[in-house]
Amino acid sequence: MLNVAIKAARAAGAIINRAALDVESVRISQKQINDFVTEVDHASEKIIIETLLTAYPGHGILAEESGTEYGAKDSEFVWIIDPLDGTTNFIHGFPVYCVSIALAVKGKVEQAVIYDPSRNDLFTATKGRGAYLNERRIRVSKRTQLKDCLISTGFPFRPGDNFKSYLNMMADVMQRTAGLRRPGAAALDLAYVAAGFTDGFFETGLSIWDVAAGSLLVTEAGGLVGNFTGEADFLEQRECLAGNPRIYGQLVPILGKYSKFASAGDKAAVRQAAAAADTPETAEAETAAASDMDLDAPATTPQADTPRGQDAP
Repeated sequence: MLNVAIKAARAAGAIINRAALDVESVRISQKQINDFVTEVDHASEKIIIETLLTAYPGHGILAEESGTEYGAKDSEFVWIIDPLDGTTNFIHGFPVYCVSIALAVKGKVEQAVIYDPSRNDLFTATKGRGAYLNERRIRVSKRTQLKDCLISTGFPFRPGDNFKSYLNMMADVMQRTAGLRRPGAAALDLAYVAAGFTDGFFETGLSIWDVAAGSLLVTEAGGLVGNFTGEADFLEQRECLAGNPRIYGQLVPILGKYSKFASAGDKAAVRQAAAAADTPETAEAETAAASDMDLDAPATTPQADTPRGQDAP
């Protein structure tokens, strides 16, 4: 199954690389504000699905662009596909994007492939058998102090995203680390945590196809992955935190209070800190507005069919 997924990812990567030679001629459409899809996404997804279903016609498919349109509807085996994670990077010629393919069996991810076609980097993992980059075993980093760490993230970009909360989150992390990066493709961010290139990653608003393959890579490389409060059952919660075990443990207390699953007390503390940081006039206006709106809503507006928190600048 892993070999079939690798074959599918490389076939998609060949399509992406050909298109990258003349990216300005690629047809682009907009799914919503700042969320783009190209003919390359569709062509990549098509070849992946064809390759997988030729080998396993009885398997299910959950793909970013076509959802569950293809494959068996009731199979215990479901392929979770992001045909081009980092579309906004791709259409600008910024070479940070990848193909992500995962196989879930009874809801648990058991196989993972992330392929970076611009670097010809192939990340693979099988549950219980470790994680690999180009057939070399990879492990998460050994850093133990947050001040020495490089952390990656993604920025909010949708209308309705809580920008202020995200800025506060980033400020909390920035002042404690050696650096914060925003490469622009969540699947690759998780692969980089697995390889030890970065020490941790966090982002909200992600869909299951953004994180399924990367989450197995991280755990098979000895890392931890979950939501901001540290709970491991996170795949469909639109909230992802990953890192080596020591750094993950230090990020949970920092980011947990920003989680949509945080306690009421933590949420209140975040609101008070945000108000205190504002000018008196702004804080007064926000306090008045708070009585008229639900401030315990998630930082991003969940939209079941809205993909990817990572494909926008």
